[in-house]
Amino acid sequence: MNQTISFSVTGDSLTIRRLCKNSLPLLELQKLLASSDVCFTNLEASVHRYEPDIYPSRFSGGDWVATSPEVLSDLKWFGFNLFGIPNNHSMDWTHNGLVRTIENLEQADVVFAGVGRNFAEACAPRYLETPGGRIALIACNSSFEPWHMAGEQRRDIHGRPGIFGIEFDRIALVTPEELHTLEQLHAKLNRENDGWVEIDGQKLFRFGTYLYQAGEPSEITRVRNRSLSVLKRSIEEAKRQADIVIVSIHSHERKADDPHVPAKFQTDIAHFCIDCGAHAFFAHGPHVLRGIEVYHGQPIFHGLGNFFYQCELLPKAPSEFYSKFAEFGAEACTADVYDYRVNNGGILGETNPDYFYSAIAQFTLENGTLKQIKVYPVSLQFQSHRAAKGTPVLAEGAEADIILAKLEEMSAWYGTTFHRETDHLALTI
Repeated sequence: MNQTISFSVTGDSLTIRRLCKNSLPLLELQKLLASSDVCFTNLEASVHRYEPDIYPSRFSGGDWVATSPEVLSDLKWFGFNLFGIPNNHSMDWTHNGLVRTIENLEQADVVFAGVGRNFAEACAPRYLETPGGRIALIACNSSFEPWHMAGEQRRDIHGRPGIFGIEFDRIALVTPEELHTLEQLHAKLNRENDGWVEIDGQKLFRFGTYLYQAGEPSEITRVRNRSLSVLKRSIEEAKRQADIVIVSIHSHERKADDPHVPAKFQTDIAHFCIDCGAHAFFAHGPHVLRGIEVYHGQPIFHGLGNFFYQCELLPKAPSEFYSKFAEFGAEACTADVYDYRVNNGGILGETNPDYFYSAIAQFTLENGTLKQIKVYPVSLQFQSHRAAKGTPVLAEGAEADIILAKLEEMSAWYGTTFHRETDHLALTI
């Protein structure tokens, strides 16, 4: 039997406002997205109505991001039927906020993965039924605080709500002399949590939040074996239960100072998942475009940018929001803080045009094998008033040329060569 399944993939949807369903630019996008059997986005927001039992965390993943349950119906109208959920904002509203998000996603009858009421739920594959076959989604996140991780269920105690977190180490390679200086400083300060540790069979020197070893000065990133083991088990389960397996990761980490280049561990995870039997890998989180790779005949999207970035439209925020960037009085509203941030260089990327370049990737799998990829440029209306800024429309003219040229260049780093069509990039296998 010939199984052909079409996919539309976007980056992060930090979606706050409702969609106007008779807007011609949105209808144009909706037509493109809904043409695929599978339409994926990463929802970067808690979903609730600020109910009295939901409390903000003291620290957030940037802003304290929340959206109303009604937005889920808008995203479904847009064509989305598969959602990655875990990200650095998943716990902005602590555990009750996450549980309410899960409840609202379930009530909206959407397929989502990567969060749960316990660890088993968070790392479990979730399934979407399509005319071409059954799709499994496994979603995880590498950009999180330790307390965001879901907890294991036991016979005698329930689990802890949270995310499927991928643990990795940043290891700084320093000269032997520098390492010896750190040892001396550790002995002098008598820091009880520092010193030599063994992680995954390798001896490393911990000092503060960093790990060190002797070598040519540089930094390496490495995924913990436990995370790889959980990923492998989830993929192997999904392979037995579905026709196609997709893995999604939210990851802000970068190589050196270039946000367009993922940290090595992210590429390692992508290759590991394909080697374990996944048919595609979706990465998102850095807020900017990254390249597209074809690895062993399967697609890896290292980053498609923000699809929605309505980061200046949150109506409510806790007191920490008003002291995080400057001191605002009790009468201040969120718009006052957004004005301050824009006027001070765009503290969270509000004035960075790269954050407002986006793309939709469409690809086709035939019997699990990649046949083609098309990439359409999307603008998030950087020059518009705050009310429209961060909402996607198909890019045109010079802006479309910039987006497609960036994607061509960054994909070439992975040996992927697209050819330019009138309004998109195309690759036929």
